[in-house]
Amino acid sequence: MINLLIEPLQFEFMQRSLIVAILVGLICAVVGSYLLVQRLALLGDAISHSVLPGLAIAYWAGINLFVGAFLSGMLGTTIIAWIRTKSPIKEDAAMGIVLSTFFAAGVTLITLIQKDNKIDLNHFLFGNILGVTWGDVRDTAIIAIIVILVVRLLYKELLFYTFDPEGAQVAGLPVNALNFGLMSLISLTVVASLKAVGVVLVLALLITPGATAYLLVNRLNRVMALGAGIGILSSISGMYLSYWVNVPSGPAIALVAAGFFTLAFLFSPQYGLLTQPRSAVR
Repeated sequence: MINLLIEPLQFEFMQRSLIVAILVGLICAVVGSYLLVQRLALLGDAISHSVLPGLAIAYWAGINLFVGAFLSGMLGTTIIAWIRTKSPIKEDAAMGIVLSTFFAAGVTLITLIQKDNKIDLNHFLFGNILGVTWGDVRDTAIIAIIVILVVRLLYKELLFYTFDPEGAQVAGLPVNALNFGLMSLISLTVVASLKAVGVVLVLALLITPGATAYLLVNRLNRVMALGAGIGILSSISGMYLSYWVNVPSGPAIALVAAGFFTLAFLFSPQYGLLTQPRSAVR
């Protein structure tokens, strides 16, 4: 049993991958908890798809992919807010429009770039965590530190804004700045997760660990803490599953996270489908 855990660690690529997986599992659960509470899961999906054009342009221009992805993600969130505030279109529709448009633009740009450069589209869509470099580890660690520090410093303000935006505004909090800051955190988290799970699967780490924790505990700080533990465990387990069963790492991580959610959905002491009192089921 010990050999099953130790053998993969002999390889440097697994060491790098596990570090990134742990960092991504941590920050995705923390930031995703805000999306979960605000019922804006689709926003995480929209931002994750919005980064694709930025990735393609950054690759073509020869600049850091994280920079291109972050700028593209922020542009996507800005357009969503602009459509929502300047038209009668609701937020979910605006997110759907931006998601599909940016994703289509990204695929188109990658296809055009592929004529002169060989790009594996699957790496952008589903991640390539086994191919991360120490530079990627450094960039992911920097993003993780920024995200955790901001959440720690602005926890009370973000908590108030998340649960009661109108009340936060009446209380004098800078709600526009808080909203922009939260969108920035989500974009940074998505960018950090790209190498691990890719554009398509990033929502699995953003939402699933937090949703699992939400079924087990009832306070946001506890949801964050437990969700982070579940996210980290899902990432590590997915990496080992990928190594021993020879399956793609990103999908393996997402499936493990889904497995933990299924267990909580069935056996949660308060909300479990199989454990809640029969009188509560109507």
